[in-house]
Amino acid sequence: MHGEYKVPGGKLVVVDFEVVNGLIEGFRLSGDFFLEPDDALECINSAIEGRNPNGTIEEFADAIQQALPSEVHLLGFTPDSVGVAIRRAITGAAHWRDYDWQILHEPPISPALNAALDEVLTIAVGEGLRGPTLRIWEWNAPAVIIGSFQSVKNEVDEEQAAAHGAQIVRRISGGGAMFMEPAASITYALYVPGELVRGMSFADSYAYLDEWVLEALKALGIDAVYKPLNDITSPLGKIGGAAQKRLGSGAVLHHVTMAYDMDAEAMTQVLRIGREKLSDKGTASAQKRVDPLRSQTGLPREEIIEKMIEVFQQRHGGVMGEVTEGEWDAAERLVSQKFSTEEWIRRVP
Repeated sequence: MHGEYKVPGGKLVVVDFEVVNGLIEGFRLSGDFFLEPDDALECINSAIEGRNPNGTIEEFADAIQQALPSEVHLLGFTPDSVGVAIRRAITGAAHWRDYDWQILHEPPISPALNAALDEVLTIAVGEGLRGPTLRIWEWNAPAVIIGSFQSVKNEVDEEQAAAHGAQIVRRISGGGAMFMEPAASITYALYVPGELVRGMSFADSYAYLDEWVLEALKALGIDAVYKPLNDITSPLGKIGGAAQKRLGSGAVLHHVTMAYDMDAEAMTQVLRIGREKLSDKGTASAQKRVDPLRSQTGLPREEIIEKMIEVFQQRHGGVMGEVTEGEWDAAERLVSQKFSTEEWIRRVP
């Protein structure tokens, strides 16, 4: 069996082994990581040899940790990452380059149609009607996008939202509320088969699916890192956050919104939770907590998106594509039947 795991922000971890009579045999760890002293590699191999292949990531990591010498330096990987590689080998996880990726960047549409399209495209991937896809959102009106389980009353000042021309849209993934204005955010969504993140914890999958965008941001001079569970941040402040939804088919929706520009005053007026978090310092605190890409790069929004697509294609491949007519029709039906209905918007009042 062969398993690989590229540690987000770190190195490649590779494991090879056989399963004989229900136990791991001939275990060998390799990769482009750094490990001192050299003989610690054999300690790791010995720690996994003879273990039950159905162990958890934590169990493999604990065994490795206990076997390592007291003075050991692991650079670019951790015992947990070895456990992830083992689980990916056992479960037959796929790799990015196993797929023919399509990249979508359509003209602006309504926020509700964007949310509906996320559901439609995730379903299509799960049913094998579409290959794995990266889509860059564009929208034509301000919106407050709330998580699937959030309370409208607790999160949104509806009077202020209306004053800013922002409609309320509930997405199918969890996570927090965002006040989004056209051209002030960069939002992308990945629609992927579950095999791509098989063997990973939810926390590991978040960072794994966003590593390419960290590379793109670093190429633009931003010291971007992933802060568990779901934040992309830098020394200057938070840049964005991720959310996920996993369907019964195994397909995964993973989407991220990053701040390109920011109206801190409008945000604290529209979002109640933002108001509470920042009540002690007001707008100045909001500007400190979130540092938009525009201020960090000085680049136009379009150039940042171009760099993101360029890096994605360099790492994972992909060709530019289009939403099909059938997908547009399905998304528009979902808007009228679900996303624009009070029943859905206020499913948590």
